[in-house]
Amino acid sequence: MRRFVSLASRASAAASTAVAVGTSLIRARGPRAISSLPAAATAAVVLGAVLLPAGAHPPAAAASMVRTAADSGAVAQPSGTADPVPADELFGTDVRRIPTTRRVVALTFNAAWNGAGVDTVLKVLRERKVPATFFLTGQFADAHPSVARAMAAEHGIGNHSYSHPRFDDLSSEGARQEVLEADRAIREATGAVPLPFFRFPYSETSPERIADVNALGFADIEFTADTNGYLGTAGGMSADTVVARALDALTPGEIVQMHVGAPDGGGTVLDAQALPRLIDAIQARGYEITDLRTLLSTATP
Repeated sequence: MRRFVSLASRASAAASTAVAVGTSLIRARGPRAISSLPAAATAAVVLGAVLLPAGAHPPAAAASMVRTAADSGAVAQPSGTADPVPADELFGTDVRRIPTTRRVVALTFNAAWNGAGVDTVLKVLRERKVPATFFLTGQFADAHPSVARAMAAEHGIGNHSYSHPRFDDLSSEGARQEVLEADRAIREATGAVPLPFFRFPYSETSPERIADVNALGFADIEFTADTNGYLGTAGGMSADTVVARALDALTPGEIVQMHVGAPDGGGTVLDAQALPRLIDAIQARGYEITDLRTLLSTATP
């Protein structure tokens, strides 16, 4: 019995070491740090990251950190060559609004099908001097590298999986591969360091898949309102309804989801067409367009 207890104690100590190593590696070097590790080491890293939100950082301190950054509007920048890191409060949940009492709204665009509206969207954002975040699939980045680079040159880039599958149909390993393959494609296409933010295809979240994504160092950033502009006029949408859907959900910290293309590959991209009016309407109601990079940790990795 004593021998069994001794072995159990050693195993517990080894597990604690794995947790510490895994946590430190992802925090210091970002999600790609684990992609080339041997299987045993990867398991240790993932274990460390999965347990991180529950025990490694006091929730009160984490909440204070993210609220301070969001409420001040500060954009945290990565230190040295380390990847940016999400604020700790973002782990363990699907984030559907910025945790703030300030009258701010974040504009986000998914890019999965085509880039028909990208030029218009970037032009409007540039002219209005407002930020946005673009969530790219890896397939989009591989197919449209010049478009991906244009987005990354001016705005933050998030991860929207590689092939836009339904994550409910994936195993943990399948989910991991989707996220890491998209991360690789985005980095290669843009030449930039993407944000540690992931958005599930179809907003199909679950505690298990969120834990998988968090284990890789990504926070799950969903949305408060989807404009449904991607449905197009054939789907009963118009520029008016796009603006109305975003304004109906207006609240401090709202995250608006739009798209830069359309699934059928043609027609008018309503989100691009409606964007100038949407920005004007948000600002006319006393709200500021903010950057999702306010959700990055202000701590040095």
